[in-house]
Amino acid sequence: MDVFKTVTHYIKNTDLYLVILALVCSGYGMVMIYSATLNPVTVFDGSTRNLIIQGAAIIMGLCAFVVMSLIDLEGMSGWWKIFVLINIGLQFLLFTPLGMSVNGQRAWLDLGLTSLQPGELGKLIFIFTLAAHISEIKDHISEWRGLFVIGLHTLIMMGAVVIASGDTGMAIQYFMIALIMLFAAGLSLKWLGAGLGLGIVSIPIIWNFILKDYQKTRILVLFDPSIDPNASMQATYGKIAIGSGQISGQGLTHGTMTQMQLVSENQTDYIFSVAGEELGFIGCMLIICLLGLLILRLFYVSYRASTMFSALLAVGVGGMFLFQTFMNIFMNVGLLPVMGLTLPFFSYGGTSVVTMYAALGIAAGVRMREKPSWLQ
Repeated sequence: MDVFKTVTHYIKNTDLYLVILALVCSGYGMVMIYSATLNPVTVFDGSTRNLIIQGAAIIMGLCAFVVMSLIDLEGMSGWWKIFVLINIGLQFLLFTPLGMSVNGQRAWLDLGLTSLQPGELGKLIFIFTLAAHISEIKDHISEWRGLFVIGLHTLIMMGAVVIASGDTGMAIQYFMIALIMLFAAGLSLKWLGAGLGLGIVSIPIIWNFILKDYQKTRILVLFDPSIDPNASMQATYGKIAIGSGQISGQGLTHGTMTQMQLVSENQTDYIFSVAGEELGFIGCMLIICLLGLLILRLFYVSYRASTMFSALLAVGVGGMFLFQTFMNIFMNVGLLPVMGLTLPFFSYGGTSVVTMYAALGIAAGVRMREKPSWLQ
């Protein structure tokens, strides 16, 4: 009876909107993954296996949601410097024998029965540490000294990710999360403008000294696919698949390019193209609406938060979802280079799914501790 009361109390106090939206997105995603990986010869070796793994990840994700929602992160905020070191150490585990390469990129840890992408888990730790750091210096956030230490915090984590895995796409996510959190914290627009100007001025430096040749090629083929047909093939096929779906699509499991596996990694990075080809404009808009509602809910939770730290946690999670959704969809339609970013809850991938549910758990914890309001 006590267990029943505890469960009932939790359900009444947690944010069911977040859970329901996440589960609807996950269910929709599993349908798309099924079609994207359908093997007409041996179904078990294709779709069924992927669905089992994805389903297990969703269950683990729900457990992570509950656990993270119950942890009082604000009570741990004073330890944020220790968690920065833990996060750096987590990234550098890729240099140990546990590190393994997937599709030519050493960004995963081999844990035996499963694998873990440190960069994904590190995003949640980064949101926590940055929220604590900004809250600590909130009165000086628009002063150059305050902005310098926050910038240093962000650059250290970006550097750790790039040095350990070479994943610039992941590092850019850290930067954008920090930018959104700083804006929410009240950073003066003059600093944002100065940062934009600095970014524009630094483009030649980034192009000549930081980007690798294959990364430059991914950008150049957006403007001229003939520069490297092999590099542009995935993006070109993705656009063709989306366009061929028109309004209502070719039908589930009947997408020509999807079923012929012409779009590589269509169950992960290019799951949006599968929806576009097989379910058309309607299917794509449903994805955008579902994720849009989820992101708006996260920003609403931030608005209702009882403290600045809690508000920044929720807005950091919302910013992570917003940027990743934006980048993945624009990558699918050929407006941004291929960066290996999954579509939240829709793409296949255990680490990504568990991380996303854990992130929602953090926001749900904020909701459970929100300030009293006449709106309740």
